[in-house]
Amino acid sequence: MMMTRLTSLFAAALSLMAATALLPQVRAQNDSPNPLSENSVLRDRNIPVLGNENGDITIVEYFDYQCPYCRKVNPDLAKIVHDDGHIRLVLKDWPIFGDASVYASRLALASKYQNKFAEAHEALISLREKLSEEKIDNALVTAGIDLERAKSDLTANQDEIDTLLARNHEQAMALGFQGTPAFIIGHFRVPGAPTAAAFKQAIADARAAAHRK
Repeated sequence: MMMTRLTSLFAAALSLMAATALLPQVRAQNDSPNPLSENSVLRDRNIPVLGNENGDITIVEYFDYQCPYCRKVNPDLAKIVHDDGHIRLVLKDWPIFGDASVYASRLALASKYQNKFAEAHEALISLREKLSEEKIDNALVTAGIDLERAKSDLTANQDEIDTLLARNHEQAMALGFQGTPAFIIGHFRVPGAPTAAAFKQAIADARAAAHRK
């Protein structure tokens, strides 16, 4: 998939993406936080941070565990995050490929309560086949996830997890993404599946833009 030309996400006139002026359809309801604030997009406290939590650049990926392009891009992205050493990686489940995707997303997010989100994510994104509940369960067990606990944690925290998934969906749609994968790199919007070289260029551009502020 060809990388779409980078476009500025956080307009200068909108201090840290107070985007309701551009996107009134995503105004917060009932005094809930604006889902398109910079904190909500880049620093959602309900999503574990991979890579360097104190990194100077944040990459946000909206993904689906059944998306073939998400699976394809994952090794390059993981290597770049590891080799760079200064990237915060925020993985936002956007399950748009059906019930199995929703099931996978819910269990991956539930795995964070046993500090195994990274392991769960890698196990599921590495599968190269159509998912089923049985395949998801087996992959998680193989990766060392306590499946019984994950399902218990999902039951106990389902409202929070489903609210998070709904927030991810709302953000992705409001940002104009039409499918997975889709990325925010620094303050830039990057639809599609970049190559390793395109990732590195986008990261360099994001850093340069940040330094010009």
